[in-house]
Amino acid sequence: MADIEHDLVGQKTYDPNALLDTLIARLQLKNDAALCRLLEVGPPVISKIRHKRLPVGSSMLIRMHEISNLTIRELRYLMGDRRTRYREDGKPKSGNMAEENYANLNK
Repeated sequence: MADIEHDLVGQKTYDPNALLDTLIARLQLKNDAALCRLLEVGPPVISKIRHKRLPVGSSMLIRMHEISNLTIRELRYLMGDRRTRYREDGKPKSGNMAEENYANLNK
């Protein structure tokens, strides 16, 4: 299987280690294995996220939100995702909503 780089993984600010380390500290866990148990994922998943071979997906973010009570926005910020808007396919939208609304009215 070929390694496909995800948009998020390619961002310079992307640092999943900060997110994982913050969760471990906030939840007073000892290590990644304890975090895996809480998130109900196998250790290879966390390892791949730490080594930037696997992006933090939406289902993982939701699970992190459920166990930590941090908002999705806070979790995204912790991992360095500075995008402000998203489409259903996970790609960022352009940032100016007023321009988009004006353009849609004139169609």
